[in-house]
Amino acid sequence: MTTVLIAGAGPTGLMTAAELALAGVDVTVLDRRDGPGLPRPVGLQPRTAELLDMRGLDPAEAEQDGPSGHFAGLPVPFDYGAWRTRHPRVLNRTQDDVEAMLAEHAVKHGAVIERGHDIRTVDADADGVTVDGRRARWLVACDGAHSTVRRLLGLPFPGRTETYVATLAHIRLAAASALVPPRATHFSQVTRQANGYWSMLTPLGDGGHRFVFGATAAQPGRDAPVSDTEVTEALTALYGAETRLGELYGASRFNDATRQLAQYRHGRVLFAGDAAHIHPPLGGQGLNLGVQDAMNLGWKLAAECRGTAPAGLLDSYHTERHPAAARVLRHTAAQRVFTAPNRDENVEALREIVIDLMRQPDGNRYFSGLLSGLALGYPGAERVPDLDLTTAAGPTRLFRLLRAGRGLLLDLGDHPAPVRDTVDHVRAATTDDAYRGRLLLIRPDGYAVDPADPGRWFG
Repeated sequence: MTTVLIAGAGPTGLMTAAELALAGVDVTVLDRRDGPGLPRPVGLQPRTAELLDMRGLDPAEAEQDGPSGHFAGLPVPFDYGAWRTRHPRVLNRTQDDVEAMLAEHAVKHGAVIERGHDIRTVDADADGVTVDGRRARWLVACDGAHSTVRRLLGLPFPGRTETYVATLAHIRLAAASALVPPRATHFSQVTRQANGYWSMLTPLGDGGHRFVFGATAAQPGRDAPVSDTEVTEALTALYGAETRLGELYGASRFNDATRQLAQYRHGRVLFAGDAAHIHPPLGGQGLNLGVQDAMNLGWKLAAECRGTAPAGLLDSYHTERHPAAARVLRHTAAQRVFTAPNRDENVEALREIVIDLMRQPDGNRYFSGLLSGLALGYPGAERVPDLDLTTAAGPTRLFRLLRAGRGLLLDLGDHPAPVRDTVDHVRAATTDDAYRGRLLLIRPDGYAVDPADPGRWFG
């Protein structure tokens, strides 16, 4: 019997597998594809970059040029300085590259990835789950917006039905007019509306462009193929006849539907990533939300598998992550108001007010924290920055001490501490006035909890 099966080898499934394998749990990932997905550009938000850094992964490696974080494309850059992060920008990568990095990381720690496996049956009971005749103690569904596991279990996916369908195309231009932005540092520089179309045409580091577009009238079907003719017509309408398509090397559709499972845990089946929540790709949240789900779930499910989890630990995955996703669904809905075509004067007036708010230090901090994930905390759990530390072994930093995926009791003073084999105990010094002298109990996902109550999290 496999301990944990994971449906889906996207970023969420692979990160979950890596966390479980790092904790010594037997885990197998099943994916219907033969390899990583298309080279679709994605943005890694600062908090996601921090989480990857905690596991020794370099999120900036293979970064491409591209615009940084934004809210609804409004022309105000984010200042991440107030958040004390070593990753103060959105990192532009491609999804296939991120998946390859996470797959290598997961396999290195012992996870097994089986590709070309299209799940047909799922039967769950009180003791485990059977997937296509294979028995496991747990199943984690990370199989995307059209989750097979969710469908086979007959679970409702409540939310708002789409009102438009847009196209995401990865293209190379044979020629470009002056309307095509040569370089972009912010999304406000790449948005355009003209002749019944709206678009974002973003130059990428490899010489290509990410072309997101939609028509204000005719709406294509969600699963309709994307043709060279369709892309050419949109380019001409938006950027003039002198802008010519050279190559269409990848395309997909998306819509503005927002949906969320009412519960992320259904007995022995847990849901994460797009299988648990969907929203339009505004503000670059989707992949990041899934990776953060994985980091929250992985160590908790591992403790449950080892028999060391205190009562309620695994259920805290839902109670912490469901509100986090609901918050993202709300702010992507708000962004849609400003990005929808044919905005009226009332929306334009509200847009100007929000721009003014974003230009204020407190307003910018609010929006940058919201989109980056750096403001996220949970009840009784706060994010800790990557502190510079000095230990008996020499200088180090906090995130390096978290690479084993274990809890950490970090003594920055001289505190008597109980010996617990479920967490690492490190004495260190820091020059950071906000943390000097403190005793920190830090979860594997980088959040500090009450050191006087370690049993709540670590048994």
